[in-house]
Amino acid sequence: MRRSVLSIPFVAALLVSCATLPSEQVRTTALGSLQGYSTPSVDIYKGIPYAAPPVGEKRWKAPEAAQPWDGVLDATKAGLPCIQPTVSRPGIYSNPPDKVSEDCLTLNVWSPKDAADLPVFVWIHGGALRTGAGSEAMYDGRKLAKEGVVVVSINYRLGVLGYMAHPELSAESPDGVSGNYGLMDQIAALEWVRDNINAFGGDASNVTIAGESAGALSVLFLMSSPEARGLFHKAISQSGYMASQPSLKTAKNGMPVAEGVGTWLTGKLDAQDLADLRAMDGAELSKRADAAGYMPWGTIDGKYLPKQMPDIFDAGEQAAVPLLAGYNEGEIRSLRALAPAVPESADAYENMVAEKLGDLSDEWLSVYSSDDLSEAILAGPRDSLYGWTTHRMMEAQRAQGEAGYMYFWNHGYPAANAYGLHAFHASEVPYVFGSMDDTPPLWPSPDDTLAERQLNAAVMDYWVNFAKTGRPTADSQPDWPAYDGNGAYMAFISAPHPAMNLMPGMFELHEEIVCRRRQDGTQAWHWNTGIASPLLPETPCQPRSKEAAAND
Repeated sequence: MRRSVLSIPFVAALLVSCATLPSEQVRTTALGSLQGYSTPSVDIYKGIPYAAPPVGEKRWKAPEAAQPWDGVLDATKAGLPCIQPTVSRPGIYSNPPDKVSEDCLTLNVWSPKDAADLPVFVWIHGGALRTGAGSEAMYDGRKLAKEGVVVVSINYRLGVLGYMAHPELSAESPDGVSGNYGLMDQIAALEWVRDNINAFGGDASNVTIAGESAGALSVLFLMSSPEARGLFHKAISQSGYMASQPSLKTAKNGMPVAEGVGTWLTGKLDAQDLADLRAMDGAELSKRADAAGYMPWGTIDGKYLPKQMPDIFDAGEQAAVPLLAGYNEGEIRSLRALAPAVPESADAYENMVAEKLGDLSDEWLSVYSSDDLSEAILAGPRDSLYGWTTHRMMEAQRAQGEAGYMYFWNHGYPAANAYGLHAFHASEVPYVFGSMDDTPPLWPSPDDTLAERQLNAAVMDYWVNFAKTGRPTADSQPDWPAYDGNGAYMAFISAPHPAMNLMPGMFELHEEIVCRRRQDGTQAWHWNTGIASPLLPETPCQPRSKEAAAND
């Protein structure tokens, strides 16, 4: 059984004297006191360790509990980001940290002045499970906190250090599993919130988890994991994707054996066994694993992730919580590697669709017409990843009787449009945090106009009020309709606009494609769709009952 992570470890070098500190900046947690710093309206605490450092023999193990300390812990600086590979080609998301460390399991808290029993907003950063940090400037929580929530951002193990499965690791685990260490970290951080957030004025019974891209994938993992049940009460998924994941010991769903990937990587790194891997420098290990082509995924291990996510959601076994979820019109404009090359002609495109999708080719072409090949090529993988997932989550929560609120981000502005990046992947994030001035160096930021400030205020209001009440509302803005059988959603264009029936036929088409692949059992589902698809199984989808899905 995993031990509950209750508080902050002893860090002797960071202890400071109580006598010199303003009392309002000192908070007392279960295992000791810590000092942050203040702005006029928000108290800030950074670099709070939520688990023991996963180094040495603790590398690739579940996070362990911390030890109490005496004195006051200095919590005025962010902890180091987790070890991650260096991005070889700078782009709009590039924001490499100056330093990284395996001793990285820390979180940050923004607490309004005189906070008491306020809702808690826990942010999980994106970065494909291989890069990023909760301390990035774009995720600064002070403006959200000013609206009446306690904001928490977290680090979690990344890449090979966060997600590698290996037969030796499974053998030494009390549960017989390996992989998913980054997910275990996220669960440990939520346990810390449960046990300590009241010291910062937060209400542990009103916690919202939120994330974008791999952070939204993590939200899906947490909704799917029995180990996270009860640790949160609402969920926000911004561009989440319900892609297939590898299983621990068997090759299923077109994915390799997760333990086999670990064995393969051991050889690629010229290591003999797990002891050799643990003896390697963490940064060098991460760099070489990334160069070898290692990609981090969640692992279907029967414990942290019991089944593929669609199976869990089909069976109604996901967390029964209100959900706010959506995706962006231009997701793939900034993720061009996920799109196939544009065919040379409309005829070539139509012939390729017919070859790959067979009896579904006419339906595909009705949704992704050959009239504009460039847009069709971008829209297909966008919807197979983010669009289908969003609609599917909404349908699943509705089946549970939980409220769901869907959005479609279609907002463009001159700096982004000039580079062909209208409504690009993650472009909504600065509007959530009010951090337009704190984006990565190459990020095309919007101009400081009245319209942009009004949209920013509306988005923050909707997100904050959802965290408070489970219902997104905003001052002087239209009501956000709950998702229902007609597909109600909120379109964010130049301003919020309630709408109905987003992309008719899209969800049904991708549901049929994914269902055929799932019942065939040999094909993965992610961005491999349209002209990038393997030959689609011919047998039409045979929907399973909820009871059958639960027994898979």
